[in-house]
Amino acid sequence: MATELSDYSELGAEELRRRLEEAEETLRAIREGEVDALIVRNPRSGDEVFTLEGDASYYAFMEAMDLGAAAFDEANRLLYANKALRELLRLPDDEVDASHLSNALDEEARLRVSTLMRDARIAKQNTEIQVSAGGEELYLLVTAAPLHVGAVKGLAVTFTDITAKVRAAAAEASERAAHSIIASANEAVVVCDADGVITHANAAVSAICAENPIGRAFADVIPLTLPETTGLLQARDIIALAVAGTSVQGIEALAPEAPRVRDLLLSAAPLRVGSDKVIGCVITMVDLSQRKAAEKQQLLLMGELDHRVKNTLALVLSISKRTSSTEDTVQGFQTAFSGRIQALAATHNLLADRSWASISIAEVVNAELDPFVTRALSRLTVDGLDVQIMPRAAIALGLVIHELATNAVKYGALSRDTGHVEVVVGRKPEDAFLTVDWVESGGPTVSQPTRRGFGQTVITRSLQYSQNGGAEIDYHPQGVRCRIRIPEEDLVRG
Repeated sequence: MATELSDYSELGAEELRRRLEEAEETLRAIREGEVDALIVRNPRSGDEVFTLEGDASYYAFMEAMDLGAAAFDEANRLLYANKALRELLRLPDDEVDASHLSNALDEEARLRVSTLMRDARIAKQNTEIQVSAGGEELYLLVTAAPLHVGAVKGLAVTFTDITAKVRAAAAEASERAAHSIIASANEAVVVCDADGVITHANAAVSAICAENPIGRAFADVIPLTLPETTGLLQARDIIALAVAGTSVQGIEALAPEAPRVRDLLLSAAPLRVGSDKVIGCVITMVDLSQRKAAEKQQLLLMGELDHRVKNTLALVLSISKRTSSTEDTVQGFQTAFSGRIQALAATHNLLADRSWASISIAEVVNAELDPFVTRALSRLTVDGLDVQIMPRAAIALGLVIHELATNAVKYGALSRDTGHVEVVVGRKPEDAFLTVDWVESGGPTVSQPTRRGFGQTVITRSLQYSQNGGAEIDYHPQGVRCRIRIPEEDLVRG
């Protein structure tokens, strides 16, 4: 039984007599053991509870609580800790004191609880702490409020385990973060459960799978072949490995039914909850289309380079052999051969700078004439040389111009200060070729050579790989004239 005592400061005489009779009845009930607690109501300071049976009823109430609870006196001495608290913090079953509770908390938690208890002397307070108990990290809500136990004033402190709530909130935040990361990823990302069923997929997956893949098995909705695994490894096997805890990285895959992206780089990693449990896997698929195209282009270029190197070596061998057969001395051979190789290299350098694409006739002519006319530019006239030609024609033209320039410097127009060379490009609509005319004038009188040298062979044969190509040289008395024909198939249309 409990009874109430009220504030009598503003009551009338009649009411006071009535209340006095109630007080006398209360005292009698206390003497006879009919009352075990008093509740004093005070509108200014709130209700206060005083237990009257050696505090046994209060302790019994604490033991019945599911929450961990402790009672402290005014000096913060631990009066009692219930069973729920002892089990929660792994405290001894008997003779528990404040030191046991303090040792169960780390420095930060002790500071927070100490501050809480200080402030709770005035009004109810609460805070959250993290503790380690039995090798497990726990999150607790600690609440402290003023308490009267018998004639002793103190604090009642409860410890509520909110670990599940905190972890659920963390998991929800992690889930939101994961969704955000997946959605913002440039590559295709899908999340599968332990059975290989897709639970999440970002927008990039639409390039690989035309329909909504959520709720369907990955291997069914995104069929893949793995060409480099000799058929022993399939998409289902990769998922099984990831779910078992093994990451798989960088497997090239082909999605033959994909609407846009078919060449993929596949990776799969376990999806873990907490630190151990695997609940599925995360699969990323990187678009390899550009890389595959680059690899094909690289193979094509390597093949083209191999072809060109072989052709160039064959040409060098031919130049070496023909030069040696027409030169009488080693020094003469060295001079002629090195000049022709340098002419070949000049055109090769120009083509390499343009990735072996088209090149203008002007660039070829200027590169070959540069060693000869740097001091006599006024004696050279060029016209209409901006036509673009293909690499094979450029190499042949470079060799022809080199031979013409060499002969002009040695015997022709460029051997005298009065000489002049004109290079003109032209084409008639009905012709299947373009002409490059080399015309010398103002030099020594020209006569027909008594023997055919390798230079003349280079000039007349270099462009004969096509029936529309070739060159004719005329030893006109007023100066050498040469008409070079570049076949139509080697002209780049503008």
